Amino acid sequence: MKAKPTESELEILQVIWQKGKVTVREVHEHLATIKDTGYTTTLKQMQNMHAKGLLHRDEQNRTHTYTAAIEEQATQKNLVQNFMASAFGGSAKNLVMQALGQGNPSKEELDEIRAFLDQIENEK
Repeated sequence: MKAKPTESELEILQVIWQKGKVTVREVHEHLATIKDTGYTTTLKQMQNMHAKGLLHRDEQNRTHTYTAAIEEQATQKNLVQNFMASAFGGSAKNLVMQALGQGNPSKEELDEIRAFLDQIENEK
């Protein structure tokens, strides 16, 4: 993995992973619906993310467009592995137990979790 994204960088990446190719304005407009942020702040963050290798920038048109340089699934996997190692001593069980204890998973979510556990068990 290139650089480890910060929390605010992950917010930007979520928008880009959802939409694919975006402008700074599109990202800013989305972020403005969930938090108070300025356009220049979003612009600077995306420029920094490009410099860090987290984003690709297409400069062919007057308005630059950005795409993610890192994959969503690979990023999530890496972040979870790091979090599990640092906060739960590497224990997947403790992480899952804590996560399930925090929320109120729906029956559908629990069914998906059971199916996933069955799949993992059958692969061994």
